[in-house]
Amino acid sequence: MSIIRDGPEAHNSLFASGIPDDTPEILKRAAQRIQFTPSYVIVGVYRLFTDRTLSKPVWDKTKHGLRRGTTLSLVWGVLTFGIQRAFVAYFMSKSPRVTGLADDTFFGYQLPFSLISYATVTFIAAQATMAIRFFLSRNLRIARDRVWDQSVASRGKGPDFWKPYVEEWDHPPVIKRAPWWQRVLFGNWVLSMIIRKVVFIPFGFIPVIGIVIPAWFKGLGMARILHRRYFEAKGMTDEQVAVFMEERKWDYRAFGFTAALLEGLPLIGLVFSVSNRIGAAMWAHDLEKMQHFHAQKKRS
Repeated sequence: MSIIRDGPEAHNSLFASGIPDDTPEILKRAAQRIQFTPSYVIVGVYRLFTDRTLSKPVWDKTKHGLRRGTTLSLVWGVLTFGIQRAFVAYFMSKSPRVTGLADDTFFGYQLPFSLISYATVTFIAAQATMAIRFFLSRNLRIARDRVWDQSVASRGKGPDFWKPYVEEWDHPPVIKRAPWWQRVLFGNWVLSMIIRKVVFIPFGFIPVIGIVIPAWFKGLGMARILHRRYFEAKGMTDEQVAVFMEERKWDYRAFGFTAALLEGLPLIGLVFSVSNRIGAAMWAHDLEKMQHFHAQKKRS
């Protein structure tokens, strides 16, 4: 369900004035991590490269497709570099007012590298990413799902760890249903993806900005996707998910932006698309411990 958010920016919760003294030490550490959610992205990368129970199954599932896609991409890039460079140069010469690009300057500032070559390499790298993603296809989706389960299992938690949703705020925000046109445009993920691709095409040739701007717009949606398994495990409704995310709006924006920024990087973004699932699982684990604490407080 597509929604828009309304209501006051601040609401009362059990942790509004700080962490109570009677909070268990392990929960205090979780609360500290939750205060800076991009740290879970770093945790995901670290665990992917240091925990063989996570990295080995992912590599075994994706190595063949990765090798085929990489080989094809290298051949394609070498054979078409000259043609694509000419195309990029033509595009940049016709759209300096739109993109701020002209020769080796960016909105009038001289750059220390050839802007045309940079844009060409970025363009080819994006094509290579698509090619590798095509060869990985189903196996990458399976690896992402499995790494979530393996991350949760590595914390010694089973399905019974996830409890029904508990409202943590004394005065939760009010959620209003989005207008019909927003639900039509953005409720369908295929149509939404096409719109984003078309809108962000001109930014793809701009250094740094070409990655940062799309990541900002995709941040909140990315965070919801990465926590889909968490919401499903708790049996949360669309309304409960909307309230839960609104209460942690900037936490989800920060986490989603960082995750989308890294996944938007050419080629290595595929690695981050796996590690971000690990980080999201670690964050979900800490959020669930907070849910248990609030549930206990309400019962007492």
